[in-house]
Amino acid sequence: MLEIHELVKATNGRLIKGNQGVWIKGFSIDSRTIEPAEVFIPIRGKNFDGHDFINEAIKKQASCIVSETLKQKVSTEKTAFIIVKDTTKALGDIASYHRQKFNIPVIAVTGSNGKTTAKEMVAWVLSGKSRVLKNKGTKNNQIGLPMTLLKLESNSDFAVLEAGSNHPGEIEHLSKICSANIGAITNIGPSHLEFLKDLKGVCQEKTSLLKYLKDPAIAILNADDTFLKAIAAKKKNKIAVFSFGINNKADFLASQIKRFGGRIEFRVNKKNKFKLNTLGFFNIYNALIAIAAGRIFGLRYEDISSRLSDFVFLKNRLNLIELKNIRFINDTYNSNPLSLKLALQVLRSFESKGRKILIMGDMLELGQEEKKFHFQAGQSAAEVCDAFVTVGKLSKIAAEAAKRAGFDQRNIFSCENSQQAREILFKSIAPGPDDVVLIKGSRSMKMEEVLNF
Repeated sequence: MLEIHELVKATNGRLIKGNQGVWIKGFSIDSRTIEPAEVFIPIRGKNFDGHDFINEAIKKQASCIVSETLKQKVSTEKTAFIIVKDTTKALGDIASYHRQKFNIPVIAVTGSNGKTTAKEMVAWVLSGKSRVLKNKGTKNNQIGLPMTLLKLESNSDFAVLEAGSNHPGEIEHLSKICSANIGAITNIGPSHLEFLKDLKGVCQEKTSLLKYLKDPAIAILNADDTFLKAIAAKKKNKIAVFSFGINNKADFLASQIKRFGGRIEFRVNKKNKFKLNTLGFFNIYNALIAIAAGRIFGLRYEDISSRLSDFVFLKNRLNLIELKNIRFINDTYNSNPLSLKLALQVLRSFESKGRKILIMGDMLELGQEEKKFHFQAGQSAAEVCDAFVTVGKLSKIAAEAAKRAGFDQRNIFSCENSQQAREILFKSIAPGPDDVVLIKGSRSMKMEEVLNF
């Protein structure tokens, strides 16, 4: 674990209280859960300022405070104080310093869709025989990734990190912090366009993950993605590139794909058989990243296949569930144009004797083209479903597009929130055991409330 003098060095901060011999047990950004001997790093947020809780951290025996200022009068001889210009940057600097102490492989995963699942799959495959550190859930930003890295210990064999972004420069910042040896990118799609502007902006942001790869620098890129295929060709002279795909030539090529209910089977490079417990065809791409990572580190195809066949997919991501004798495809975690397109493909191919029902919430952070994307979504929905429920102002545009496409307007319902959607589903549509209901929308739309019985 780091010592006080190392925190000063890492942050270029100034020690104004305490001594350099104070023992450090760990790090915390939350005064409510801080443990004795941990370092407290107060972060400024939109709705709070962690500096307001410094005294609370001291009362809980924090060993050190890394702060931008002393907003409150504090009195303690046991707690060290380091003053820095920016505590969020300081957190990243400390994590970067800590990471350099470990000569272990670090794998970073990003992309517009599937990065959390891909990260979990890579970690699951490697953890069969090794000790793997990974982000919990989707803690993938400038707070979550550094806090994960600070948990590296002497017995860690790998770190598998997810890097997320919705503003330009964030992936590059995270790339500097983690100094990954392997950078994997799932795909480039229309996400966070409010800030990244267009697909070129998304590509520039996501591929900046590769900029600070540490030797041996390896990229795992999607050969079926137009942007990433071009990037792979440019990067081959600078770093080692392994490609994966289904439709185009790739180092890890999936073929002979078959669907069996809620399971998918496929082969990699013609002879290596894999099974996934998922409805989502596109999860093959995520699996290919895990397969590539496993092979890079010398795992046998048989062992990787065995691990992936037992992989449990994350909650609220195309999970097939049955409630009140009704089948639901729960994809409520988040939504953007590409992930909605993929979910609709799942609904289209789902074997059902009854109706196919879509409950769609707004897709957010799409910038100036948000209306166009929702209109296109409505056109696509009209080709797939028998009943269409929209939630939110933007999704009303999708409802209108479905009407214009010739969809029976008696089977289109628009509402303001997910509670209304639930009422419409059960009172107006009244699904039965032969029907299937897909629920999807952006995180803040709280689409999972449709399933609250």
